[in-house]
Amino acid sequence: MMVKSTHQDQDKGYLFLLYGSLFLALIVVALGAFTRLTEAGLGCPDWPGCYGFLTVPQSAEHIAKAVQAFPDAPVEVQKAWNEMIHRYVAGTLGLLVALIAFLAWRKPSRDKTLPSILLAVICFQAALGMWTVTMNLMPIVVMGHLLGGFTTVTLLFLLCLFERRRVHSAANVSAETGDEAIVGAEQQDVKVNIDDEPASPAQHRIGGKLKLLAVSALVAVGLQIALGGWTSANYAAVVCTQLPVCEADWAGNYDVSAFHPISPTNDTYQYGVLNFDQRVTIHATHRIGAMVVSVLVLLLAFAVRRPLGAMASISLVAALLLQISLGVTNVVALLPLSVAVAHNVCGLLLLLVVVKTTLGVFARQTSAARTSLRESGRLSHG
Repeated sequence: MMVKSTHQDQDKGYLFLLYGSLFLALIVVALGAFTRLTEAGLGCPDWPGCYGFLTVPQSAEHIAKAVQAFPDAPVEVQKAWNEMIHRYVAGTLGLLVALIAFLAWRKPSRDKTLPSILLAVICFQAALGMWTVTMNLMPIVVMGHLLGGFTTVTLLFLLCLFERRRVHSAANVSAETGDEAIVGAEQQDVKVNIDDEPASPAQHRIGGKLKLLAVSALVAVGLQIALGGWTSANYAAVVCTQLPVCEADWAGNYDVSAFHPISPTNDTYQYGVLNFDQRVTIHATHRIGAMVVSVLVLLLAFAVRRPLGAMASISLVAALLLQISLGVTNVVALLPLSVAVAHNVCGLLLLLVVVKTTLGVFARQTSAARTSLRESGRLSHG
């Protein structure tokens, strides 16, 4: 019993670390959006410190030194704090991710792949944070930094799903077979399925089309998030103030050069360097992308209502409607700060819901295939 209790306590602690890190990652994404939307991305002109200090200079002496060291970057204390708080919290998340990777490799039954990928992503994300400052908000870097944050949250979300299922499966096995089974399980990788209920062979037969729809919706949501990051990084969020697409002649003046990854050379990219037509092109494309995503997500919600249940459909529709509402409010209210931050966070929420739904579709098909094989085996032996 002592072995069983020790392993269960370790797993509970590991799960608590994963959930805490996921929550902190969501906060980092929200803080990143707040920093970007308050024009605090260059609140500190250097990295990782701020005007050569570990914290924001506030005394007259420190501000004088900061002005002398960075004469072209006036000290704005509030913006500097916005930036540094984001860095502090992101740095804490990086330490937690390193701890997750360390603990994952210490126990054979824990997944190693996701924590390793997560650690690599968080290191690259730190580099993107540095380049965001040193390259003066170059749009491709800013968009990459946003996508890196969303990727970090998604990987933590997946890790939470897989590890929770593994722990629950191990607990069920230990309850049925005793301590010897759980000790044996520690010596091998445990393959788990996030699907809690077996599927019927009939559900397996419809799985192909449903998988294609789920993957299409997931890809569309990912591309739409990238478009949103490109819209924000190029300061194109408020160039269109009418619905459904834009009051300007966006179709006649559509300029594909607006999507060139390398922006025109400039001393700083703050407030944007693209012309009006290019910004309208970006904004209009983002709105059209929202329409495509809406159709795909609604189709997916309708398609999964039986194989995955009503809650899966409701979650998809609720996340989509909330995101659409926030997007429309951003347009008609000219990008209020709280709504704009919520729009970023809700975009991430929609992504996570679609990710979980897609996993459920694939897991249900796998479960159905196994059920079919078991049934065939029984018939052949009968």
